[in-house]
Amino acid sequence: MINVEYKHTEIAVKKKLGQNFLTDRNITRKIVTLSGAKAEENVLEIGPGFGALTRELVVCCPYLTVVEKDPKLAAFIRTEYPGVSVIEGDFLQTNLEMLAATQPLRILGNIPYSITSPILFKLLDHRRSFLSATLMMQHEVAQRLVAKPSTKEYGILAVQMQAFCEVEYLFKVGRKVFRPQPNVDSAVIRMTPKIADPLADADGFRRFIRIAFHQRRKTLSNNLKELYDISLVESDTLQRRAEALTIAELLQLFGMVKALG
Repeated sequence: MINVEYKHTEIAVKKKLGQNFLTDRNITRKIVTLSGAKAEENVLEIGPGFGALTRELVVCCPYLTVVEKDPKLAAFIRTEYPGVSVIEGDFLQTNLEMLAATQPLRILGNIPYSITSPILFKLLDHRRSFLSATLMMQHEVAQRLVAKPSTKEYGILAVQMQAFCEVEYLFKVGRKVFRPQPNVDSAVIRMTPKIADPLADADGFRRFIRIAFHQRRKTLSNNLKELYDISLVESDTLQRRAEALTIAELLQLFGMVKALG
């Protein structure tokens, strides 16, 4: 078992929670600055841990709420930062609409590698509740989020996120600035929901994308024909693979097909 000590408080690192604590204050300051968080905003931090980001946020953001699943770390934050509102629980179960009832959220966090995708999809589902989310995650996942067509990283995650949010890769973070040190590098991204959704049926589009990319080596025709009426789509398009189409082309294609059954 690995223990991390901070200000004479020793807490066992829980691998199942994906805990890796950031130790470089220059990086935390940079994250807060690039997030655009302002004093009057409703700020939410995911998984504060020992408060590396929290320490910077309390200086500029008096309306700060944090969500921490680890009871010992939640207690530590309450003691160290008594002005911060602490929600002790799982971010995936947190009611973002309620937190954003009076003002949309500005979200930040060093998120666990093990649940990065569920967190991203929760944010996507509740994109009307926040202004932006500035997040540190595994470098490989960050690359997938901003991937371009016809690259190996371009897939379901990139398309679904980029269709509804502006996604920016901000900077890379080496593994040596964490305790315990992970086996991979990290990166910081910022996702900003688009003012208007590109289509009304967002859930239908997400199902369509999962099917279109289901077998990457197959053409769109082979992936779609059993579940969609593709009779209105040009044959040249249907002979391409999903990974070759831009977000705009995939949105247009979705508008041309009709789900069967």
